[in-house]
Amino acid sequence: MTELRVLISDDDVLIRDVLKEVLDEEPDIAVVAVAADADEAIRLAEHHRPSVAVLDVRMPGGGGARAAREIARCSPGTAILAFSAYADRASMAGLAAAGVTEYLVKGAPNRAIVEAVRRLGRGTSSS
Repeated sequence: MTELRVLISDDDVLIRDVLKEVLDEEPDIAVVAVAADADEAIRLAEHHRPSVAVLDVRMPGGGGARAAREIARCSPGTAILAFSAYADRASMAGLAAAGVTEYLVKGAPNRAIVEAVRRLGRGTSSS
């Protein structure tokens, strides 16, 4: 089984650390980069070309939508998972238009996050 390479980007250090810990526990998933804002996420995605980018919706540097658009441009093979405290339709629609493949609300069980990363990394999104 091929290892899934993941980029995490969130402006909350606790969220970044927890996501990294949860994903790194999985034998088929490797967190290759962690970013604190959209600009850093874009740079790291271009450099690492991850299988999946997990992006906070509202973070400095233009937010998840800007990061998603730029990552889709510079690393077109990267699937994008939005991870947000906000579940309103407007946020979700804007992210879908920016290239987000799937959307999870913060507080989702760890297994749901792992399953979403695997689905996206294997190209079998349900969204």
